[in-house]
Amino acid sequence: MDNIGPLVTLLLGAVLGGLVVWWWRLREHQRVTVPVPPEPAVPPGVASLLTILPSSAVLVGDDDSVLDASAPALALGLVRNDRLMPPQLLEVVRSVRRDGRIRDLELVLRRSRSALSLQVTARVAPLGGLVLVLAEDRTHERRVEVIRRDFVANVSHELKTPVGALTLLSEAVAEAADDPAAVRRFAGRMHSESGRLSRLVQQIIALSRLQGDELIHEPTSVDVGALIDTSLDRVRTDAEARGVTLVSRVDPGLTVPGNPDQILVAVSNLVDNAVVYSPEGGRVAVMAGHARDRVTITVSDQGIGIPHDELDRIFERFYRVDPARARATGGTGLGLSITKHIAASHGGEVTVWSVENQGSSFTLSLPAINPEDTESLSDLWSAPMAVEVRTPEEASS
Repeated sequence: MDNIGPLVTLLLGAVLGGLVVWWWRLREHQRVTVPVPPEPAVPPGVASLLTILPSSAVLVGDDDSVLDASAPALALGLVRNDRLMPPQLLEVVRSVRRDGRIRDLELVLRRSRSALSLQVTARVAPLGGLVLVLAEDRTHERRVEVIRRDFVANVSHELKTPVGALTLLSEAVAEAADDPAAVRRFAGRMHSESGRLSRLVQQIIALSRLQGDELIHEPTSVDVGALIDTSLDRVRTDAEARGVTLVSRVDPGLTVPGNPDQILVAVSNLVDNAVVYSPEGGRVAVMAGHARDRVTITVSDQGIGIPHDELDRIFERFYRVDPARARATGGTGLGLSITKHIAASHGGEVTVWSVENQGSSFTLSLPAINPEDTESLSDLWSAPMAVEVRTPEEASS
């Protein structure tokens, strides 16, 4: 019995020593073992690539969650709460994940009930087990296509009227060759229709040159007072025939940078419309003055006015408030549209105020030239833009 006590003590010591050795070796193993980092959800370099892509880019994981998205994609409304918003786009993403085939589609997005629809084209492609969505906002291009198509259709329609009239009148002249009075009457109408056709063609050419609204090159100093005098002289004969009084008030020393011929066309269109739509014995007033750093030219009449619901449309091509009067006076419906584009190409704008049966006022606003400014017109017109260059890391932050 005396030998059992030391034996138990020896066994307990051995067990305790073994546990200490095991624990020490475990700690050493944990100390030297390097933990393996988890596999990144987004492949290296892809996140940086998304920040520099001009397109709206979205990277979708295998569970349909959005792993990364560029700022344009968020602004376009493709992603919300880490999910693709358009259901049809999500269906295409799932199809691409299944078969690995690249697909293209067109989307119509509406971010709110009041907002205009966005025309978006998207390309969906596989990317290393993930799915990449590249989207482009084509809304502006689609609208330009529609405007161009409507413009061509309207031009074709408008050209048919004078061309058809000239054809009929020429046949009438041939049949009335033995009637001098009829020949003179038909010849006068032919002259009127040919003049209308010439004005229409000239305005179409002018509008096609201006519709880009690009700032003109090499502007010159334009004397606003002399320009208004010229525009009034052009319509003075027609105004006297209609009993319309022309008055003007122009502040001295008004100058603007631009193309004098184009600005003259813009002002003349406003003055001509004011005379045409004024009643007999009415008055057309042209006023010009400074408004801060702008020169404003306002043409007012006492004519038929413009209905409130048509004010937003009067600058559209070929739009006429009174089609019957426009046909009688040879109007083409392009004058106000040309004026709007001339104003835009000179860094200005044209606005309208009108009350039906009381009259209208059109205001052309253009940048003013400061006589005390020593810079050249070219420097004032094309001042260099400040450019900020940032790295992708700075841009993402």
